[in-house]
Amino acid sequence: MKKALIIVDVQNDFCEGGALAVPGANEVIPYINALMEENEYDQIVLTQDWHPANHKSFASNNGRNVGESIILNGVPQFMWPDHCIQGTVGADFHKDLNRDKVTHIIQKGKNTEIDAYSGFQDNNHFMKTGLDDFLKYHDIQLVEIVGLAMDYCVKFTCTDAVANGYVTCLHFNGTRAVNVKPDNGRDAIYEMIQKGVTVLG
Repeated sequence: MKKALIIVDVQNDFCEGGALAVPGANEVIPYINALMEENEYDQIVLTQDWHPANHKSFASNNGRNVGESIILNGVPQFMWPDHCIQGTVGADFHKDLNRDKVTHIIQKGKNTEIDAYSGFQDNNHFMKTGLDDFLKYHDIQLVEIVGLAMDYCVKFTCTDAVANGYVTCLHFNGTRAVNVKPDNGRDAIYEMIQKGVTVLG
């Protein structure tokens, strides 16, 4: 069974000191590097939040406060601080993430009108990113997923992987949650398990 490691959004803006820093984010980088060093993966894929500056998920572009919610193209949209803007240092991968064995990069969130948490598709399920096509082209059947943040982009990448037919494993030690609400991370784990994701310690 061919397997891939999918590393979700380990970018400066989600790490310590970033515009949307995930608590404990930097702790996952050595763990992810060790996974790549100690395991043989057929493909290693990075996903990268890659927003235009006028993206509608930014509170600043809607005259709203961070933390509010709006309806954007028919789906609820949390209002985020500006983050991972195309071409900025914040959108770059963290310097400590070892990229020597990375075989592919998927950029997401490029459409101004629609956010994209999942590495597979946007939140409206209108546009695919090409990740599924890439994995199927390379006969990948099992995916292991790590990265940021567990209760948003990692969760939706995991559940979409299951929906697309992959045996899907989340490395619990390779992810951290935003926890906008205190239980978001815990709830995300329960939801992923219910949808068929295997959570590895």
